Amino acid sequence: MTPATSLFTPVEADLQILADNLTQLVGNRHPILYAAAEHLFGAGGKRIRPAIVLLISRATMLEEDITPRHRRLAEITEMIHTASLVHDDVVDESNVRRGVPTVHSLFGNRIAVLAGDFLFAQSSWYLANLDNLEVVKLLSEVIMDLAAGEIQQGLNRFDTNLSTETYLKKSYYKTASLIANSAKAAGILSDASPEIAENMYKYGKHLGLAFQIVDDILDFTGSTDTLGKPAVSDLKSGNLTAPVLYTLKEQPHLEVLIEREFAQEGDLEQALQFISECKGVEKARELAAHHAKLATDHVATLDPSESRQALINMADYVLSRLY
Repeated sequence: MTPATSLFTPVEADLQILADNLTQLVGNRHPILYAAAEHLFGAGGKRIRPAIVLLISRATMLEEDITPRHRRLAEITEMIHTASLVHDDVVDESNVRRGVPTVHSLFGNRIAVLAGDFLFAQSSWYLANLDNLEVVKLLSEVIMDLAAGEIQQGLNRFDTNLSTETYLKKSYYKTASLIANSAKAAGILSDASPEIAENMYKYGKHLGLAFQIVDDILDFTGSTDTLGKPAVSDLKSGNLTAPVLYTLKEQPHLEVLIEREFAQEGDLEQALQFISECKGVEKARELAAHHAKLATDHVATLDPSESRQALINMADYVLSRLY
């Protein structure tokens, strides 16, 4: 059992129901899309996002059981996340995700783009059927944010003037928005007070930012096996993340290497040497820890429960991936 899945004990049975439902939700009217979805949902993801939705649902419904709408929200969250991964892999030309072949490497770009579109459309349809306008608005915003984050990342390639604030905004769009808005939506479906719903949003936002910063650090410190994608792929493609932005402040020559897009032999190796010698990774770790602490503070406002404790432990787990 991985450290992540052991956190999910309070919602283990809920996650099994979710796993059984996901492929059925896509339906089998379109054999290729169904095959793509079956491949995606069976690809062994940790299901962190739906687990957070289910944990918040249980932590805000201590006196009664969670509703079918809570369960459907968790399923919609995973569908949106999966759709975004399919499109990301096409844009990034990634052949492997979570250690298995990507949809576009198996079925081609055309089917991958359509499969992603189909999952977004299906999630929107199920979302509308929750009959809660506030929740519809929250999750619709996520789909816009995912596209905005991908566009912003594309526009900022090899841009050494990128600020930490712009990097965090892009990280919010690409990763934290889904966790934050689905966390708030879970609170709303529990009829939690506006204050509690907002605290759940802030928990998700800061947890998502910590998660993305840690991912960006692992791009330099992790292996291809642990990452499920080639190491230093972000830097090679000009996606400048926290460790690089902090190193740029210490080592101006790194700017030259990035601006010529590592065109000369040894450029990438020299860039990696600068990053390992400077305090870029260390400062990025501090930034991740800062956001993980903020997440913990916001979820600690809930009444004590096994689910609340799991949400607190989740912030610790995110940081523990670095060690």
